[in-house]
Amino acid sequence: MKSIIFTLSILFANIAISQTHQITKHNGEQLDVNFIKLENDLVYYSFIGSAEEHKISKYAVSELTNKQTNQTKKISDKVIVDSKSDYKFVTVLPQEKTIGLKQAANFSGVSTRTKGEPPIANQKSTALRIKTQLASSGYPFVSIIEKADGKYEAIAYVY
Repeated sequence: MKSIIFTLSILFANIAISQTHQITKHNGEQLDVNFIKLENDLVYYSFIGSAEEHKISKYAVSELTNKQTNQTKKISDKVIVDSKSDYKFVTVLPQEKTIGLKQAANFSGVSTRTKGEPPIANQKSTALRIKTQLASSGYPFVSIIEKADGKYEAIAYVY
């Protein structure tokens, strides 16, 4: 009898712990998960019944809802880029922080080089040019990979 009660208590404990949170992505998709942490612009979670840790960019996540308390926490606002003048809203992300966003387009070109300018100014100039180009196409996120030969590859991302 004790073993049956023990087994039932473990079963109910697992049910109570499972599906503790719901991640709502900006594209409308919802995931039932066990939330672990929010760190370095990444949301860490595990799927129900699994101990394997997964991560997603906070920019792909709209909100996180605790199913037990019904509390909702806003993770990020949806970025809408409509025209070339919205280049300020295009976010440059490192490659590892694009998890959960969809790759939309690739661009490549030559980095801006101005004689006498420090390298950081050249990077900012190149990023501004890329952001303006992507804003006119409606892409809210970009990852820029600079190559040693002065060229770059830009990958545009959407929700």
